[in-house]
Amino acid sequence: MRAPVNQLVASVERDSYGRRTLAVSTPHAPDLDLFEGVSASAGNGYQLTGPLSPTNAAALRSTVDNLRPRPLGVGRSMGTGDRLGLATPGHVRAFQRHGHGVTPVFAQQSIREMDRLGRTAQEVLDDATFGCVEAEWNGAVGADTDHIKTTEGIDRGLDAGFTTFTLDPGDHVVDPDTARGDISALVPWGSLEDDPAALVRRYSGTSISVAGTPLVITEDQLLRGAVKYGAAVADTVRLSRHLRERARHDVEIEVAIDETDLVTSVAEHYYVAAELQRLGVDWVSFAPRYADGFEKGVEYLGRVDDLAVNLRGHAAVAEQLGGYKISLHSGSDKFSIYAAAVEATGGHIHLKTSGTSYLSALEVVALHEPDLLREMYAVSRESYRRSRATYQVSADVDSTPDPGAVSDGELQDLVATFDSRQILHVGYGDVLTATDRGGNRYLDVALREVLARHHELYADILADHLGRHLEPFAG
Repeated sequence: MRAPVNQLVASVERDSYGRRTLAVSTPHAPDLDLFEGVSASAGNGYQLTGPLSPTNAAALRSTVDNLRPRPLGVGRSMGTGDRLGLATPGHVRAFQRHGHGVTPVFAQQSIREMDRLGRTAQEVLDDATFGCVEAEWNGAVGADTDHIKTTEGIDRGLDAGFTTFTLDPGDHVVDPDTARGDISALVPWGSLEDDPAALVRRYSGTSISVAGTPLVITEDQLLRGAVKYGAAVADTVRLSRHLRERARHDVEIEVAIDETDLVTSVAEHYYVAAELQRLGVDWVSFAPRYADGFEKGVEYLGRVDDLAVNLRGHAAVAEQLGGYKISLHSGSDKFSIYAAAVEATGGHIHLKTSGTSYLSALEVVALHEPDLLREMYAVSRESYRRSRATYQVSADVDSTPDPGAVSDGELQDLVATFDSRQILHVGYGDVLTATDRGGNRYLDVALREVLARHHELYADILADHLGRHLEPFAG
């Protein structure tokens, strides 16, 4: 990694056990002042060897410009996610080979996942920074604090240096078919600085051209949208204002209303986006709730043609209201839809992938530590019924084999087969936080040891897997 001003060069070195250290060399001794470690003169310059510590990660981002996260804007982009903090070298390899024109977000994790695993936002960003150095990434990077529901979550991301904030007001979405009461009580009109009559006057009769066909928004659609999403709009405004008031560096917003059971119609998308604009919220990407089919870790389960029609409608709203991106969450392994999604959105798209980097790690375990994978699988099966409540999944535990009945040669199929793959995907939390009698995380430690010994294999598996995601988006 090189900084153009001071010619600093950084690398991450591994010993025979896969343990990592940071090496930094420079012609000028003062360049090393921000780093911690052991330094000495070397040749015509100076060299430092130090730990992969928060101090050294911050020094790298301060010294090497491209390691400092920046807002993505409306260009094509992809978030990769990394539950272990070890996947970035493989992700970088994928972008180097397959991701021309796509800006990566290597540091991406939801507040929910951070809390479940006991990770901090700082650790997420630092792990991505060191992964970029190890794999010699020289391009721009983003950093996304995903699915934020509280101002405290915003503060965590800001303090760590994240630049993209995915605001998730999904807890405030209301089912209008089951809501009871007068519209004056169901919608927080005061927080929205609005009233029903003004809403109808503003937007009723608005026409949106979807692939040449006009879609006219009616009064009924507007009032239904206000009941369904009014409180969510108000909460997004609250979070957005907190972010803008507290941010001391450049930031951007994604709005996500995808993690609910209620599909977002094109008219409802228009209502939410137009109201956010009226109330002063500025964002770069928007994630509606699409029709069913986006389940975790597996191929898209709906009709691709129907999704393409849906995406064209959402993209038409985005274009009419300023040209922001459409965001696809739960995007891992949805290979059948990528080309159609790029075409339907005109390339104004952001894809989020996450948990399949963990599943790629399990492929390494299946090859080299079969008994460890059996134990991880057993824990995942036990936890699935409880953990599945927060995910869109449909795996059936009863249709999967008992861990003891799976031979070594069948373990990789276990990672690839629909039901067991989803169970492994969702069970990550209980696996990575499982403790022995001394209170120590033992499965997490064992997994990391396997990946340290076989880090090149893990990086290659990730590069191939993520590369299949990237190719339809590159250009």
